[in-house]
Amino acid sequence: METSIVGVGVGITDRFRTVVEEKIAKIETFASRAQRLDVKVTHRVYRNGHVPDETVELTLVSKGPVVRAEATDGDKFVALDMAVDKMAEQLRRAKEKRVDGRQHPRGAHFEKETGALEGIDVQPASVEVLRAVATGAVPIQNDDDEVYSPVVIRTKNFGAEWMTVEEAVDRMELVGHDFFLFVDVRTDHPSVVYRRKGWDYGVIALETQAPPSEALAS
Repeated sequence: METSIVGVGVGITDRFRTVVEEKIAKIETFASRAQRLDVKVTHRVYRNGHVPDETVELTLVSKGPVVRAEATDGDKFVALDMAVDKMAEQLRRAKEKRVDGRQHPRGAHFEKETGALEGIDVQPASVEVLRAVATGAVPIQNDDDEVYSPVVIRTKNFGAEWMTVEEAVDRMELVGHDFFLFVDVRTDHPSVVYRRKGWDYGVIALETQAPPSEALAS
């Protein structure tokens, strides 16, 4: 498997490269068809007196979905261990899910006779909720002056992906999140699949008969 290692604000030593090569074996155990592993190490220095830290981001590229994991620690070697463990756990869960799904089918599935979606909770947003968001009834904080907050909110933008509920569940397991945002290919509705207890999953979908502006005009 090809490996790429880059550093942002930090140099990559030969020792670190050697440790990465040693850790790859743990990932290859669950992803024998992987083609490339990208490793990104970012050094961050804070102005508020916090101790600088290192963030290690792993991106595994294969013929299937891309798998990502990251971890942060004051020591980049410790962060690497944590990120590798996270990715290995994500791959293990996805592998066990595929095996369990073949042996004991459960979760979301369509009934051929009725065409209904069974085995998963679908909770569309109500018209009242959509109207409240459109009219501003839901309070939104929009202060002009930036207020310091110890909570850092990270924002990531991704292109919309159309897929089935089953495919979204697989993606969620691979990226190691508790939810996954997608566009349902069967309904064209923005939807979120989320993890419940055990191997159970739920789906929240947005459904509206008309754009908010048309609904308010009527």
